[in-house]
Amino acid sequence: MSDDVKTCIIGHTGRITLTRPKALNALSYPMCLEIEAALDAWRDDDAVKMVVIDAEGERAFCAGGDIASIYHDGIKGIYDHAQKFWRDEYRMNAKLFEFPKPVAAFMHGFVMGGGVGVGCHGSHRIVGDTTQMSMPECGIGLIPDVGGTLLLAQAPGRLGEFLGLTGERMGAADAIYAGFADYYIPEADWPAVIAELENTGDWEAIDRAAKPVGEARLKGWQADIDSVFGGERIGDVFRAISADPPEAIAHAQKALSRNSPLSMACTLELIHRVRMRPTIHNALEQEYRFTSRAAEFGDFVEGVRAAIIDKDRNPTWKHASWEQLPSGEVTQMLLPVTGENVQF
Repeated sequence: MSDDVKTCIIGHTGRITLTRPKALNALSYPMCLEIEAALDAWRDDDAVKMVVIDAEGERAFCAGGDIASIYHDGIKGIYDHAQKFWRDEYRMNAKLFEFPKPVAAFMHGFVMGGGVGVGCHGSHRIVGDTTQMSMPECGIGLIPDVGGTLLLAQAPGRLGEFLGLTGERMGAADAIYAGFADYYIPEADWPAVIAELENTGDWEAIDRAAKPVGEARLKGWQADIDSVFGGERIGDVFRAISADPPEAIAHAQKALSRNSPLSMACTLELIHRVRMRPTIHNALEQEYRFTSRAAEFGDFVEGVRAAIIDKDRNPTWKHASWEQLPSGEVTQMLLPVTGENVQF
């Protein structure tokens, strides 16, 4: 049993609480396995009417996966541990998505990457005043994964492409508008709502506690985003940016200029593929094509070095710009994976 996540039955609920606040509740491999084991145990347990997920600490629900160990393996040329981590994590993500009972996630603070995979596939996704949600993987040479491409593919218009390529952070209103969350409840009310869920198992308590949320910034940006991020390839996006771009695009341009060109090009292709067949299983299988190759053939090791290890924020990507990226490299990164059990 991991000390970094607590799973238990309280009243009518199966309770999952992430308990490593000093690490911003970053999701480790043992945590993934324990969450999956709890879901398996509760699936057919009549005593559990619903699952409630939350996290300790003030700063984060979950700021992503625990990727430092993957970096250290990668610089040694060891890739199978990372591949196993992703396979097992994605299997857990699929089980959350398909869980036959209500799953309520209370997501405060940073909700990034792997945190989206834990919190945003349930039936009742609650955000609050401190929520800052994003899929920032292109900034570390990865792609939005953990089923994130499904959420991005189903976002209004071309918001998915915008969010996936830039890693833009979303507050409560934006997260609800983009389809990553369902309810805004002031965080001061969360303990009482969770206690009622535990005591009654009545998930409609969430509907009763929900409050109106403010106007989404992304809604005002929608038309400009759609006009730029509707292209088929990464070059189409860059060429659609005018010399004097509006606020949304000028804001996006900064992230596009610093993120991995390979990751952005593959992210765009993945969102398009998943939009054509929007299932959690297709999303995870497509994502694994990239992530299983990311440390060996992509920018992932360098991205983690610059962001997490050395923290110089100055990665040297394989390709300095999108113009220098051969289109065939995108194809190579997204070929089917053979010789492994990659059913999620």
